[in-house]
Amino acid sequence: MEGMFFACSSLTNINVSNFNTQKVTKMIGMFSECSSLKHVDLSSFNTENVTNMMAMFRFCYSLEDIDLSNFNTQNVTNMGNMFYECNSLTNINLSNFNTERVTNMMGMFCKCKSLKKLDLSSFNTKNVTNMHSMFSWCTSLTHVNLYNFNTRSIETMRFMFIGCSSLKKENVIINDEKLLNQFSGFCIIF
Repeated sequence: MEGMFFACSSLTNINVSNFNTQKVTKMIGMFSECSSLKHVDLSSFNTENVTNMMAMFRFCYSLEDIDLSNFNTQNVTNMGNMFYECNSLTNINLSNFNTERVTNMMGMFCKCKSLKKLDLSSFNTKNVTNMHSMFSWCTSLTHVNLYNFNTRSIETMRFMFIGCSSLKKENVIINDEKLLNQFSGFCIIF
């Protein structure tokens, strides 16, 4: 399903409830550049065999909320730029994401300018090597929970929080020393 709806810029709503995605392995850029897409219900998607979700919703400027709590991401290795520049995104449910095999989270939430809170405490990041610009320019982000982040395999975290002008130390939860250095002193340790 790589690039399946790529650049369908006038698409505002889509019904994919009858899609059988059991054998799908790639969803790279599936909805990328669907700049007018406001809502998509993916609750029936079976993603157990998907290995790559890179840029899946990139440049979905109008997407306001998305519930991916049903996604089985146990085999996904690439989530790079997954929500890149989803400017209108205010709510996102990733509570059941299994990120144990993910190696790339580069730009995952970059320029999600309306996103205020992110709870990624369930993320297992022990195999992630790239977090470059992961949250950069999330200008409305005020609360972030990265308590279980493990950066032992990280090769780059450059510009991870650059432009996060609303993020204050009392609303940041981290427990990883390497990650603390990215905050330039505005962090809280538990």
